[in-house]
Amino acid sequence: MQRLMCKGKLHRVRVTEADLDYVGSVTIDEKFMKEADIKPYEMVQITSLKNATRWKTYALPAPEGSKKICLNGPPAHLFSPGDIVIILSMAQMNEEEIENLRPKVVFFDENNDITNIEEHDLLLPGDIKV
Repeated sequence: MQRLMCKGKLHRVRVTEADLDYVGSVTIDEKFMKEADIKPYEMVQITSLKNATRWKTYALPAPEGSKKICLNGPPAHLFSPGDIVIILSMAQMNEEEIENLRPKVVFFDENNDITNIEEHDLLLPGDIKV
């Protein structure tokens, strides 16, 4: 069986631009993509922390060091510069791949500078304490 799993995450990164007239996609600083293991044209989900809006599209690299996060095309109606978002990359995995999964989570400050990068271990049902 294949399951859709989170394999990488840009956590609390800020939108820098929204371009309604571009064909589509989200443009992401190439360094951010590398750190979160996001490939060009890979499908990603963007979630707004402001209003819980979610959008799925494909990622395109922006120049490394630009700190750019630009929502292109229709999502420009839903996301604005300054919005804090979470960008998830996902992959279909079998059970063996899931056992070895260590999603990369990239954390940001208010200037879109990377503050921390973590590889998370797989959490099993008994590992979560409420």
